[in-house]
Amino acid sequence: MTSDAATLTSDAATLGKSNQEQAVAAWVNYLNQLRLENLLSALNRQDVNLLDALASLHDAMRRIDLEVVAANRGGVKGMHGFIAEVAEVGLGNARSQILGNGPVYQWVNDNGPVDLMRGGVEIQQKFVAAGGRFGLGAIAEHLEKYPDFVENGGKYQIPRDHFEVIRKLHAMPREDAGKLLTLGGDGPSLKDWNRIHAFFDEGSVGIESLEPSHLEYSEVQKGAYSATLETEEGSLRSTDQSLRGDAYQESRPTLREGTKATLAAAAIEGGTALALAVVEKRRAGKHLRDFTGGDWADIAGEGGFGVAKGGVRGFSIYWLTNFTATSAAVASSIVTAAFGVAEQANKLRRGEIDELEFIENAELVCLETAVSALSSCVGQALIPVPVLGAVIGNTVGIIMYKTVSSSLSQREASLIAQYLSEQRALDEQLAAEYQELIDKLDARMSDYLGLLERAFSPDLEVALLGSVELALDLGVASEEVLDSDEKVLAYFLD
Repeated sequence: MTSDAATLTSDAATLGKSNQEQAVAAWVNYLNQLRLENLLSALNRQDVNLLDALASLHDAMRRIDLEVVAANRGGVKGMHGFIAEVAEVGLGNARSQILGNGPVYQWVNDNGPVDLMRGGVEIQQKFVAAGGRFGLGAIAEHLEKYPDFVENGGKYQIPRDHFEVIRKLHAMPREDAGKLLTLGGDGPSLKDWNRIHAFFDEGSVGIESLEPSHLEYSEVQKGAYSATLETEEGSLRSTDQSLRGDAYQESRPTLREGTKATLAAAAIEGGTALALAVVEKRRAGKHLRDFTGGDWADIAGEGGFGVAKGGVRGFSIYWLTNFTATSAAVASSIVTAAFGVAEQANKLRRGEIDELEFIENAELVCLETAVSALSSCVGQALIPVPVLGAVIGNTVGIIMYKTVSSSLSQREASLIAQYLSEQRALDEQLAAEYQELIDKLDARMSDYLGLLERAFSPDLEVALLGSVELALDLGVASEEVLDSDEKVLAYFLD
């Protein structure tokens, strides 16, 4: 193989490896971008959900104020029933909308057999406390008037606190009721137990046809509904914040995703190294059938080393892009530069290169990785297709860099070498001058500290002489220095 062909082969392998490295970086960046886009999308949806939920609640408040309370609908005894209907619609829709599920209730408002509609289910509300039957008497009256209501799938909705009592007493056996319940007093009584069981034993309505409202009986009274809906607004905002927190937590980098990136990068880089090792053997003139055990061992070693490097690359890029302000292309280049400098350091330790060659080679490695990073960033910006833009940008940038660097003539290369030699000589000269200045500064500082020590000596005579020396050293005119008895007397007495 000629030297030009070998150079082209080496450049092609280097370009392929560089593209593979930037492809891994672009893929990790794509994973990160997906998580961020999902977070922004979730937060935008939640903005709409909160606005819709609050609008439903505020609309319920407005309708209660205007259409029920101001109109005195239902009078003193029946107003709370209409308040409950409107509040249930507003509150139920708001709780559904804050979760992004849309409104579920409609207020029928026609004084007919149905008060509310929910997903095609007819609902009749009974917020009744009179008679101590938890609304069961009102349900029986409604069923007499509309006997097909339950058969047609209708539901009776009662205050949440009433439903809890009915459910508890309905499930309580007679023997337990006789032991646990009293005939009167606060709380459910044995009389309540008898009424509830008598109602359901009659058989017209099963407990499955009853459901709890979101509201308790006391919460829909004329003087209480405003506070009830205001409390619900606070609850909606708290739910909204919790949902936003959940969305943020879901968008955070995870060990599982980091492991996925690490394994994928290890597989890609290991596969690339394996393929390049086989190609290298083939270009050396060997056919696959002629590969020896040693050849395959070399290939396996290259592949294993590639797997290890890929794993480190994938983990490092994922960590740098998620926990530091580093782009994926730059993160990949940092890892590549670290590997390259480490390789040069090994050569230095083995004596294959000297210190100057180590520095020059390390600079060259960092320059090439910087070109790769910049090219990938530009390519991804110009071609916003995941991975593809980074690979194309890297390819173009590396080829341009190689073309420019290889187009230097012998004369230009000599000029650059001469410039580097002159720079080294100048560095040595400046270093010597710098050291000379440091030595002079140390000596001068030593003298100055000696003057200070004498000027502030506890011995008054030494301190007096030291002060004179310090003043003269600092540039005070000799005629202004109090270095004699005559000058001291003249200064204080004249």
